[in-house]
Amino acid sequence: MILQLRKKRRRHVLLDIDTQRDFLLAEGNACVSDHTEVLVNIRRVMAWARHQNVPIISTAEVHPNNNGSSLFHYCIDGTAGQRKIPYTLLKNRVSFPADTRSTLPADLLLTHSQVILHKRCVDPFDEPTIDRLLSELLANEFILIGAGTEDAIAATAVGLLHRGKNVRVIVDALGSRDRRKGRLALRKIKAKGARFLETKDLAGLSRLKCAGICSCESCRRGMGAAYKFGT
Repeated sequence: MILQLRKKRRRHVLLDIDTQRDFLLAEGNACVSDHTEVLVNIRRVMAWARHQNVPIISTAEVHPNNNGSSLFHYCIDGTAGQRKIPYTLLKNRVSFPADTRSTLPADLLLTHSQVILHKRCVDPFDEPTIDRLLSELLANEFILIGAGTEDAIAATAVGLLHRGKNVRVIVDALGSRDRRKGRLALRKIKAKGARFLETKDLAGLSRLKCAGICSCESCRRGMGAAYKFGT
């Protein structure tokens, strides 16, 4: 049992699913569709969480290089594409590698604003450490953002719902590589009991049109010629 995680029931926990460069930047090896809008809304939700002191649990997919013969073409360990988008990182954070440990520090979310858990698979519940944390953590509601809707988001939402958790999905802060499969996944999640809302319902209205991290033509149009892209 992670006893100190259970002492105080948290009202919200933000689950930041696989917000990595390979998934969310145009030059990434597995970029989602509509990444420009998704990046903006993820940035706004993260800002809301920081302002409201909402604890954040982040997952990050990672696959071994295997001497250049990896079975995957994205999120390879040690590559720039595997790294998280900078504005999804809080200063007070702790990161854990993907392994088979089932025990985490008892005061994890009492001492850190963000916990980053690496995984070697799409479904976070296939990792014993993540499964144990999400299953034991008491919260009124888990709020989901990230990539991709048709696989990791769907698996996370369904896994939480099967464990009796309340789930809200920020539908315009989700990215999918296949829009049709993404829509089907959202129908499945909703049918199982998840609630949907948009970024504006959580963080209010904003004039922000571009997140400032991607240099593709679509993102450039979002901010205009004077825009300088982040790193």
